[in-house]
Amino acid sequence: MSLEAFLDDFERRNWQRVSDGTVRIAVIGLGWWTVDQAIPAIDASELCETTVTVSSTSEKAKRVAAGVETATHGLSYDEFHAGEAADAYDAVYICSPNALHLPYARTAAELGKAVLCEKPIEASSERGQKMVDACDEAGVPLIVGYRMHTEPAIRRARKLIRDGVIGDPVHAIGTNSQAMLELSSDPNQWRLDPELAGPGATVTDIGIYPLNTCRFLLDSDPVAAQAFMQSAHDAFEQVPDEHTSFMVEFDDGTYLAATASQNAQATTSLRVVGTNGEILVEPAYHMETEIRVTRDDVSVTLDTPQVNQMTELFDYAADRILTDAPIGPDGEHGVLDMRLIEAVYEAGESGRVVTLD
Repeated sequence: MSLEAFLDDFERRNWQRVSDGTVRIAVIGLGWWTVDQAIPAIDASELCETTVTVSSTSEKAKRVAAGVETATHGLSYDEFHAGEAADAYDAVYICSPNALHLPYARTAAELGKAVLCEKPIEASSERGQKMVDACDEAGVPLIVGYRMHTEPAIRRARKLIRDGVIGDPVHAIGTNSQAMLELSSDPNQWRLDPELAGPGATVTDIGIYPLNTCRFLLDSDPVAAQAFMQSAHDAFEQVPDEHTSFMVEFDDGTYLAATASQNAQATTSLRVVGTNGEILVEPAYHMETEIRVTRDDVSVTLDTPQVNQMTELFDYAADRILTDAPIGPDGEHGVLDMRLIEAVYEAGESGRVVTLD
């Protein structure tokens, strides 16, 4: 069959079940990502609106809320935990340091609110499982914010792989790097603090992108990992992984070979190689995508209209909440990622292959 036969029209939001309804969101953690990316994405969404902002002080939260047309309350973290303004929101979006996800999620669950949490789910798999348990016990949805799962180009690549356009997948090659110190030169930033970030700064923060996107594209789960990592710059002295190279074995017999760095030229890509072709996504994770499909000797670059990945994520979460439909990147999915990340760090420290029980 020719390559062209596979390149049929692709429905951008084939996950969407409702076109109306509103999920009111309390955004927790008002760093630059929430203010510059998340809140504008919610404003542009079809199914969400920001009604509550939550930060370290009520003054900061109210200041941010004043600039959001739909926001009615600005709360401190203590006020949020005390349940103030609980009637003003239906769900929370947690964008705090990783090790603080659990307490916010637990409070939200106790208040009966759905939880959308940035990845990784927490700073450890143990704490991530406690989040899952808290949400399960309260009967509220828990969604982990893997925006690649709702990126139309990635979803199209997944369909092409499932349709057999590259034959049987064999292995994947991914990379994700950035110059973190140019984004923030603060040596005390939380991503360099193991107590807040988890076991490291690179795999946990950006290596998770090729790792999880590969899981999604191949619809497979990890079973083993090996890794090499180093930290040479003084800013990374508390973490082992300024630069990392790691390999993951999946339960279907495929492999991912990946690199990640927090102190290098910004670049992102993911290549999935099969018995009859390959799919290359480049750029891949930094809010834009492009796909090139090769089958035998024919290559085609697909037209991939760019979307706001965060808007897609928020509308997906709202759609799941409004319809009670099954969630793709749920809490258990996030916990397995964290178990794999811990295995990568253990492999980097021990120099041996680490298997997931």
